[in-house]
Amino acid sequence: MPFTESTVLLTLIPQGVKYCLGFLARERVRNILLQAVFLIVIASGCYALFTNVLANLSARGIRTGFDFLTQESGFRINQTLVNYSETSSFGRVFIVGILNTLLVSVLGIMLATWFGFLIGIARLSSNWLISRLAAVYIEIFRNIPLLLQVLFWYNWVLRVLPHPRQSHHLGQWLFLNQRGLYLPKIMLLDGSWVFVVAILTALVSMPIFGYWLKKYRAKTGRLWRHRYLVLGAIVSLPICVYLITGDSVAWELPVLKGFNFRGGVVLLPELIALLLALTIYTTAFIAEIVRAGIQAVPKGQIEAASALGFSLNQRLTLIVIPQALRVIIPPLTNQYLNLLKNSSLATAIGYPDLVNVFAGTTVNITGQAIEVIAMTMAVYLIFSLLISLLMNIYNRLVALVER
Repeated sequence: MPFTESTVLLTLIPQGVKYCLGFLARERVRNILLQAVFLIVIASGCYALFTNVLANLSARGIRTGFDFLTQESGFRINQTLVNYSETSSFGRVFIVGILNTLLVSVLGIMLATWFGFLIGIARLSSNWLISRLAAVYIEIFRNIPLLLQVLFWYNWVLRVLPHPRQSHHLGQWLFLNQRGLYLPKIMLLDGSWVFVVAILTALVSMPIFGYWLKKYRAKTGRLWRHRYLVLGAIVSLPICVYLITGDSVAWELPVLKGFNFRGGVVLLPELIALLLALTIYTTAFIAEIVRAGIQAVPKGQIEAASALGFSLNQRLTLIVIPQALRVIIPPLTNQYLNLLKNSSLATAIGYPDLVNVFAGTTVNITGQAIEVIAMTMAVYLIFSLLISLLMNIYNRLVALVER
């Protein structure tokens, strides 16, 4: 019996080795094993680094954890989109910083996209003057560092504006001075829900109407004649509701009282300077991306559209831009990500973004540098991944489907 078992064992071992070698010879198996080993090495390194940091912090008596988020902040923030006071917690400071960063980033992306497409199209204009002006704009503003542009708008443009009593104004609705831009504020009174519903209805109806027009054009090959009439009706809906229910909505105008204005909405000089710099700087890059995307469209497409009697606007909106988007979207995504990250330059002029009030002031007060910086990095990472996700989805929608 022992002899027989040994014989069987000696017979099975070569077969097992041969099977294992054959299994490892598969390319897919080798790739999975290599990736698993690589992940184990990375995880081991991160764990060793994490434990080493905790040990060093403990040896020096430095506190760790996120309990500081519930502590009272004790400092003011001159622009907040949510309720905030000096007695608010550092967690509220975190939220205020995120919202201020989102405010300047979203506005910058919207404005830079609009002006970028406009200047990019003007760059290819047959009018010599318009084309040269667009080229000069691009070459000037994309070659000046963004930080210098932020400082220029803040120190040499906005800071030389007059004091509140000598403000530049447009009637009683708009006032511009050293302390910012003052605008009327909408006050929602009793029964204002009808006005709000009208605005939401208009906002929802416009993309639905645009989608229907696209389907109608794809099915019939024609543009609907009454599209501008319907679009005007959608836009005028909130206006009509406002005129009918005027008592439910009021305007709070900024009024000069003493040495400053009271009431209304104020856009701080820091916000205006940062928004101007981000928009102007990013617009120059987007304009070049748009120009390259349009030039990537075969000229035969444009010539065919001209031969069919398409106007310049129809050629751009129906033929050129839809095809150019396939080239424009990927680099345009990078510009959106750059604008989001470049908003952290707000620290240079004191705009209360996430880096300024949380990664700056909060760290100086609490000393929780690791936790604060980690949270700040996580916010920028999440927003960047979200922008990439949305742009990738849109890129798949406009991509050319091969048959």
